[in-house]
Amino acid sequence: MYSSPSQDVTKPLTLNKTVFMGSAIISILLIIWTIVFPNYSEALLSASMTWVSDKFGWYYMLVVAAYSIFALFVGFSKYGDIKLGQDHEKAQFPFLAWAAMLFSAGIGIDLLFFGASEPLMHYLTPHTGLEPASAEAMREALAQTFLHWGLHGWGIYALIGMALAYFAYRKNMPLALRSPLTPIFGERLIKGWLGDGIDTFGVVCTLMGIATSLGIGVLQANAGLTHVFGIESSKTVQALIIVGVVAAAAISAMTGVEKGVRRLSEFNMLSSILLLLAILVMGNTVYLLNTFTQNIGQYFQTIIYKTFDVYAYDGAAGAEWKSWWTIFFWAWWVAWAPFVGLFIARISRGRTLREFVFGVMFIPLGFIFAWFSIFGNSAIDLVANGATELGEIAVNDAAMGMFALFEYFPYSEVLSFAGVVIGLIFFVTSADSGALVLANLSSRGMTNDTDAPVWLRLFWAAATGLITLGLLFAGGFASLQSVSVIAGLPFSIILVLYMMSMWKSLKEEGNKRKASTIGTANVLDSGKSWKARLQRIVSFPGHAQVEKFLHTVVMPAMSEVEKEFKAGGLKTSLDTKNLASIGEGIDAGMDQDSGQVDGLKLRVGHGDEDDFIYEVNLIKAHRPNFTLSTSTKHAEYYYRAEVFLSEGSQEYDLVGYSKEQVLVDILNQYERHLQYLHLER
Repeated sequence: MYSSPSQDVTKPLTLNKTVFMGSAIISILLIIWTIVFPNYSEALLSASMTWVSDKFGWYYMLVVAAYSIFALFVGFSKYGDIKLGQDHEKAQFPFLAWAAMLFSAGIGIDLLFFGASEPLMHYLTPHTGLEPASAEAMREALAQTFLHWGLHGWGIYALIGMALAYFAYRKNMPLALRSPLTPIFGERLIKGWLGDGIDTFGVVCTLMGIATSLGIGVLQANAGLTHVFGIESSKTVQALIIVGVVAAAAISAMTGVEKGVRRLSEFNMLSSILLLLAILVMGNTVYLLNTFTQNIGQYFQTIIYKTFDVYAYDGAAGAEWKSWWTIFFWAWWVAWAPFVGLFIARISRGRTLREFVFGVMFIPLGFIFAWFSIFGNSAIDLVANGATELGEIAVNDAAMGMFALFEYFPYSEVLSFAGVVIGLIFFVTSADSGALVLANLSSRGMTNDTDAPVWLRLFWAAATGLITLGLLFAGGFASLQSVSVIAGLPFSIILVLYMMSMWKSLKEEGNKRKASTIGTANVLDSGKSWKARLQRIVSFPGHAQVEKFLHTVVMPAMSEVEKEFKAGGLKTSLDTKNLASIGEGIDAGMDQDSGQVDGLKLRVGHGDEDDFIYEVNLIKAHRPNFTLSTSTKHAEYYYRAEVFLSEGSQEYDLVGYSKEQVLVDILNQYERHLQYLHLER
């Protein structure tokens, strides 16, 4: 059954040739088409985008709202305390490091590109019904910008990220786009052609998105270098930038998420905050703080109306504006969801659903509010007071908007240089995290806690760079950007299926919790042997003592109950476990004796329904301070025989139980499991 843990025997990590070759062929054909027929491909894809907006604009508005509502519901619901992992697991990364990686993966270079330009565009060329450069357009500009960068987009990332992390770390499936669809389509299809097709689609979307983002971003980086150092804007300079970014991304990808991506993300977040504070302090500080406060209120006051506003009463002009702004943004967020969702799932193991949803949706949101308010209102205030050239630059060349804004501040060259450096590092974090995601998607035999081999990450980093270089010299960035946006339409359906799958699985979690509350007989004594019970409670045994307990008490009890299950016609297995299969918490230095048992695992099969899992693992723990003694080796630790079920550790220790008491505990847990299966039928 899909919710059972993965098999104990680990499959070798290999290249998934179907996904790898399929995505490579599709990507190469698309790129050749856009290069050989640039005008035709751009015209056709532009017409396709218009058709998608005209025919499915209403659908995008509704479905994007549904994603955010569902994510918030999960965060606020009784399911919010469910771990993205087993119940005993802790968060993989510290909170600040996690927040920094969310920031870099989900926002990236777009903040620099749109920070001043988009609010100015909405101010100078607002949607129908507003007078350009009016006070009303000024208020509306930031509310509209917040809509495009606010809760709706992060709700998409929260939905896909929670689904991927939940099925990977809670259900022990591979961290892949196919895994959350297992409850709907079943293991056979998901492990077969359907799963390969979904992962192939995800690789193509990610590759196209990263290539176009690098291409667009390198144009801005070259503009910044021209602005700061006078370096000419040329394809040679842009090619050197791409090579440098990809080389840095390859080095970062080799070091893994824990070092490369994490450290670059932390640097980027700190640098961006310092740049933001510099503009706030050197600008009209009180005015910017006032507009920041009012912009937030304007956003939340109008969010319901704007969520469903399809400009149905504004004619062709309204339809065109909607197509090139709101619908474009919604499709772009959805198209980027496979890449960003997989990455934020990868860094979120051990967090609760509530932590995840609120972190993903609100941590970047606060920074976005501040960034667009300070940069956007600074630019609008300057234009409103006569800096017309700034407005013209932002409307006609969005990449130069930020650098043009810096010209009106002290130390403009320093600010521009900082903007170039931050932008380049954003490129690197996008490229290295993208290479990691592409490599993981094109691998077979992945577990939920491993990454693809380094050579495959390097291959995808190089491939992304080569594609970007090819498009740079031949043109075609606009066409590939259109491909990514159009691909958002079919992927939006996959996200709807993710919601259905998550709801089904969360209801199962609820039933499992309800089943755990049924009454059972007391496992321990009835009070007559209270001294023995007290001795058990206050004892902190060593490794050898607990291992002996596993051999002499737990193993015989589990063997007896397994025989009875098997005699009743049930399919069972009883396996011993070693250090590597349990994970952290064992003293490796104590693990040398032959025949040692670090854990025992009983599995009872129930056909198409969830198997019953009962494990007892030897776990090392810190002794309480009041019991520490310097006279005993390893005195700071003691050992526990902890019970694990399919959802993780149950946080209680069997040491001191008799064989009969262990048998009763197994039957108690089995009875709860049967009650859970009853509630699921």
